[in-house]
Amino acid sequence: MQKFTLHLKKSVFFSICLVLLVCSGFETAEESTAVIQNTLTKYYDSAVDGSTLKRYELNVTNTGFCKYKKIYVSGKTELFSFNLLRFKGMEYYGTTERGELHLYTKNDDVIVQTHNDRKGDVDSMATQMIIPLKQIDADQLNLLASSFKQVTSSLVASNR
Repeated sequence: MQKFTLHLKKSVFFSICLVLLVCSGFETAEESTAVIQNTLTKYYDSAVDGSTLKRYELNVTNTGFCKYKKIYVSGKTELFSFNLLRFKGMEYYGTTERGELHLYTKNDDVIVQTHNDRKGDVDSMATQMIIPLKQIDADQLNLLASSFKQVTSSLVASNR
């Protein structure tokens, strides 16, 4: 009876360890959105718009939205946003010093809103969102791409 109890304790212990090991190996959607948010914020190149840009906001939510807002000194505001369910892919054009990250959607799924512009407030749709980046290497871009895929696939799975 004592051998049976000892074997039962060992098997329960190893089962718990195995479950913890397997679960720790998977990245959740929340962790992937945090990776995307942190990477885009860390490598954002605010010098592209020069002194005309007052501030910017990059936000990737756990509900699956990617938002990019630029506020200029003149008061003009540009807002780009899309649902990550509509994410198609990304490409980086440039060098490790400076470049542009193009986030593509399946159709005209990027909402573009312009406020306080001399030409008037404009709402339109686009197929891509362009984010200027600097000092980013290929490993960070690969991590960013896999994080986008992870979030997209988990959103698709949760919407089924």
